[in-house]
Amino acid sequence: MLTAKFPARHDHLRAISSFVMDAIKDSPFDSRQRYAIDLAVDEACSNVIDHAYGGNEQGEIRILLDLNETGLKLSIQDDGAPFDPDCVIEPDLTSPLETRCERGLGVYLIRNLMDEVTYDFSSPGVNQVTLVKYFSPSQNTENND
Repeated sequence: MLTAKFPARHDHLRAISSFVMDAIKDSPFDSRQRYAIDLAVDEACSNVIDHAYGGNEQGEIRILLDLNETGLKLSIQDDGAPFDPDCVIEPDLTSPLETRCERGLGVYLIRNLMDEVTYDFSSPGVNQVTLVKYFSPSQNTENND
C-alpha cells in the first residue's frame, strides 16, 4: 500500500496525478484504463477541494493506493464537509447545453470511469471515496454508490 498527503489545492492536482500514474506505470492497465483512472482521480480530488473544503484551499487530501493482482483500489480521504452522493441527481445528457444543470456530472463521470465507487463517512470527521479499477473487464462488477 502506498500513501501520500497533498495540500487540498488545485495547483497540486498535477502532483496527485503524477503520484497515481507513477504507481501504476508498470501495471497491466492499458492506456485507456490509465486515462480513466487519472480522470476519475482528478475529478474526485477537485470535488474535495471545491466542495469538502469549499474551495478555500485549506486542508489536505490523503491518497491510499493498493495495486494488487486484480487491479487498483485507491482511497481518497479528506477532513472537510461530508458529501452524500445519493443527493446528486443523474445529469441531463440530452438537453441543449444552455439548459442543463452544471452539477452532478463529476459523480456521474467517476462512476462510469471506474469499476466500483464507494463513499464512506463512518469515521467521524473523515470522508473517504474509494475507486476500484480491475485489470480485466471480465472482473468488473456493477458500480456502487
